[in-house]
Amino acid sequence: MVVDGSRAKSVMSGGDFFDANVFVYLVDLRAPAKQAVAQKLVTEALREGSAVISFQVVQETLNVLGHKFKRAASVPEREDLLREVLLPLWKVQPSAKLYASALAVQARQGLSFYDSLIVAAALEAGCRRLVTEDLQDGQRIGSLRIENPFRN
Repeated sequence: MVVDGSRAKSVMSGGDFFDANVFVYLVDLRAPAKQAVAQKLVTEALREGSAVISFQVVQETLNVLGHKFKRAASVPEREDLLREVLLPLWKVQPSAKLYASALAVQARQGLSFYDSLIVAAALEAGCRRLVTEDLQDGQRIGSLRIENPFRN
Protein backbone atom coordinates (compact mmCIF):
# COMPACT_ATOMS: atom_id res chain seq x y z
CA MET A 1 0.00 0.00 0.00
CA VAL A 2 1.39 3.40 -0.99
CA VAL A 3 -0.39 5.64 1.47
CA ASP A 4 1.63 7.96 3.68
CA GLY A 5 -0.19 8.91 6.88
CA SER A 6 2.88 10.36 8.59
CA ARG A 7 1.75 13.94 8.06
CA ALA A 8 -1.91 13.56 9.00
CA LYS A 9 -3.36 16.58 10.77
CA SER A 10 -6.53 17.06 12.78
CA VAL A 11 -9.58 17.53 10.62
CA MET A 12 -11.21 20.92 10.53
CA SER A 13 -14.95 21.39 10.41
CA GLY A 14 -16.19 21.20 6.86
CA GLY A 15 -14.05 18.26 5.81
CA ASP A 16 -15.05 14.91 4.38
CA PHE A 17 -16.34 11.79 6.07
CA PHE A 18 -15.27 8.53 4.39
CA ASP A 19 -17.44 5.43 4.52
CA ALA A 20 -15.84 1.96 4.71
CA ASN A 21 -16.17 1.32 0.96
CA VAL A 22 -13.44 3.91 0.33
CA PHE A 23 -10.96 1.78 2.28
CA VAL A 24 -12.19 -1.50 0.81
CA TYR A 25 -11.59 -0.15 -2.70
CA LEU A 26 -8.16 1.03 -1.59
CA VAL A 27 -7.04 -2.60 -1.59
CA ASP A 28 -9.50 -4.15 -4.08
CA LEU A 29 -7.45 -5.31 -7.07
CA ARG A 30 -10.60 -6.38 -8.93
CA ALA A 31 -11.69 -2.76 -9.45
CA PRO A 32 -8.62 -0.79 -10.61
CA ALA A 33 -10.55 2.39 -11.50
CA LYS A 34 -12.21 2.47 -8.09
CA GLN A 35 -8.89 1.63 -6.43
CA ALA A 36 -7.28 4.64 -8.14
CA VAL A 37 -10.07 6.93 -6.92
CA ALA A 38 -9.78 5.57 -3.38
CA GLN A 39 -5.98 5.92 -3.43
CA LYS A 40 -6.25 9.57 -4.46
CA LEU A 41 -8.91 10.36 -1.85
CA VAL A 42 -7.08 8.66 1.01
CA THR A 43 -3.62 10.00 0.14
CA GLU A 44 -4.95 13.57 -0.01
CA ALA A 45 -6.96 13.13 3.19
CA LEU A 46 -3.94 11.87 5.11
CA ARG A 47 -1.68 14.60 3.71
CA GLU A 48 -4.15 17.43 4.33
CA GLY A 49 -5.94 16.12 7.42
CA SER A 50 -9.16 16.70 5.49
CA ALA A 51 -11.20 13.59 6.32
CA VAL A 52 -12.77 11.85 9.28
CA ILE A 53 -13.97 8.35 10.02
CA SER A 54 -15.78 6.77 12.94
CA PHE A 55 -15.38 3.60 14.97
CA GLN A 56 -18.02 2.00 12.73
CA VAL A 57 -15.93 2.60 9.60
CA VAL A 58 -12.89 1.07 11.29
CA GLN A 59 -14.87 -2.03 12.31
CA GLU A 60 -16.54 -2.52 8.92
CA THR A 61 -13.31 -2.06 7.00
CA LEU A 62 -11.31 -4.54 9.06
CA ASN A 63 -14.15 -7.05 8.96
CA VAL A 64 -14.78 -6.86 5.20
CA LEU A 65 -11.08 -7.04 4.33
CA GLY A 66 -10.78 -10.16 6.48
CA HIS A 67 -13.29 -12.19 4.49
CA LYS A 68 -14.69 -10.54 1.33
CA PHE A 69 -11.99 -11.35 -1.19
CA LYS A 70 -10.75 -14.58 -2.72
CA ARG A 71 -7.59 -13.98 -0.69
CA ALA A 72 -8.59 -12.21 2.49
CA ALA A 73 -6.23 -9.62 3.89
CA SER A 74 -4.06 -11.15 6.58
CA VAL A 75 -4.09 -9.92 10.14
CA PRO A 76 -0.69 -8.18 9.64
CA GLU A 77 -2.00 -6.49 6.46
CA ARG A 78 -5.08 -5.27 8.32
CA GLU A 79 -2.90 -4.11 11.23
CA ASP A 80 -0.83 -2.05 8.77
CA LEU A 81 -3.97 -0.47 7.30
CA LEU A 82 -5.27 0.25 10.79
CA ARG A 83 -2.03 1.91 11.89
CA GLU A 84 -1.16 3.79 8.69
CA VAL A 85 -4.58 4.84 7.40
CA LEU A 86 -7.53 4.27 9.70
CA LEU A 87 -6.15 5.46 13.05
CA PRO A 88 -4.97 8.85 11.71
CA LEU A 89 -8.49 9.55 10.36
CA TRP A 90 -10.50 8.09 13.24
CA LYS A 91 -12.10 11.01 15.10
CA VAL A 92 -15.68 9.97 15.99
CA GLN A 93 -16.18 7.68 18.98
CA PRO A 94 -19.39 5.97 20.08
CA SER A 95 -21.52 7.90 22.55
CA ALA A 96 -25.09 8.06 23.79
CA LYS A 97 -25.49 11.35 21.90
CA LEU A 98 -24.29 9.77 18.64
CA TYR A 99 -26.76 6.87 18.93
CA ALA A 100 -29.62 9.27 19.70
CA SER A 101 -28.65 11.37 16.68
CA ALA A 102 -28.56 8.24 14.50
CA LEU A 103 -32.08 7.32 15.62
CA ALA A 104 -33.27 10.85 14.80
CA VAL A 105 -31.66 10.65 11.33
CA GLN A 106 -33.29 7.26 10.80
CA ALA A 107 -36.71 8.61 11.76
CA ARG A 108 -36.38 11.66 9.46
CA GLN A 109 -34.64 10.06 6.48
CA GLY A 110 -35.89 6.47 6.51
CA LEU A 111 -32.35 5.09 6.25
CA SER A 112 -31.14 1.87 7.84
CA PHE A 113 -29.78 2.27 11.35
CA TYR A 114 -26.19 1.68 10.23
CA ASP A 115 -26.44 4.22 7.40
CA SER A 116 -28.03 6.64 9.87
CA LEU A 117 -25.12 6.08 12.25
CA ILE A 118 -22.67 7.00 9.47
CA VAL A 119 -24.66 10.16 8.66
CA ALA A 120 -24.89 11.09 12.35
CA ALA A 121 -21.13 10.61 12.79
CA ALA A 122 -20.42 12.80 9.75
CA LEU A 123 -22.72 15.52 11.07
CA GLU A 124 -21.20 15.28 14.56
CA ALA A 125 -17.73 15.77 13.05
CA GLY A 126 -18.93 18.90 11.21
CA CYS A 127 -18.28 17.37 7.79
CA ARG A 128 -19.82 18.89 4.69
CA ARG A 129 -19.41 15.84 2.45
CA LEU A 130 -20.05 12.13 3.04
CA VAL A 131 -18.04 10.04 0.58
CA THR A 132 -19.85 6.73 0.03
CA GLU A 133 -21.44 4.58 -2.63
CA ASP A 134 -24.10 3.34 -0.20
CA LEU A 135 -26.40 6.38 -0.28
CA GLN A 136 -27.95 8.47 -3.04
CA ASP A 137 -25.34 10.56 -4.84
CA GLY A 138 -26.14 14.26 -4.53
CA GLN A 139 -28.56 13.81 -1.64
CA ARG A 140 -28.44 16.44 1.13
CA ILE A 141 -29.04 15.67 4.78
CA GLY A 142 -28.81 18.85 6.80
CA SER A 143 -25.48 20.48 5.96
CA LEU A 144 -24.14 17.19 4.59
CA ARG A 145 -23.89 16.38 0.87
CA ILE A 146 -23.64 12.73 -0.16
CA GLU A 147 -21.09 12.06 -2.91
CA ASN A 148 -20.30 8.81 -4.69
CA PRO A 149 -16.86 9.22 -6.29
CA PHE A 150 -17.07 5.67 -7.70
CA ARG A 151 -20.11 6.18 -9.94
CA ASN A 152 -19.63 5.56 -13.62
